[in-house]
Amino acid sequence: MKLGLAIEELHRSENHLHATLLAVSDRHAADHEVFHVARDIARWSDRHVQALAAIGHDYGLELDPEPDRSPGVLEAVRQTASDLFGRRSEPGLVLLADLRHVHRVAAGVSLDWELLAQAAQGARKRELLELAESCHPETLRQVKWANAKLKESATQALVS
Repeated sequence: MKLGLAIEELHRSENHLHATLLAVSDRHAADHEVFHVARDIARWSDRHVQALAAIGHDYGLELDPEPDRSPGVLEAVRQTASDLFGRRSEPGLVLLADLRHVHRVAAGVSLDWELLAQAAQGARKRELLELAESCHPETLRQVKWANAKLKESATQALVS
């Protein structure tokens, strides 16, 4: 079975989502809603990473239970560019770009949870299916938050 590969990919994806949400939170600290909500929902990915690491042992995986808290190379370059050019950019447009990125990453994680749930159901791995069924709704809420925040911010950022 290749369930270990799916668990490993989902662990990587949740790690990336966690780091993305924290980076967006830091970049938009002046927007209290974005700052606090992004941090709150990043904790869900933190818990998902821990749960995937725990269940990964059953599939011969050694996954780090602690999410990566340092930004990746691309995120570091993006942050530096934002810092250098941010004063000339419209903050609303930067927020839209960041929220679009969160939405895409979270949607990918959601898809990974769907795939894992289907595989777990087919392989009759009850514990793995229960994990997917408990974590996936939180990921869907992360997607919905990004989508709602995009809708709320789009008009002002694009029309003004």
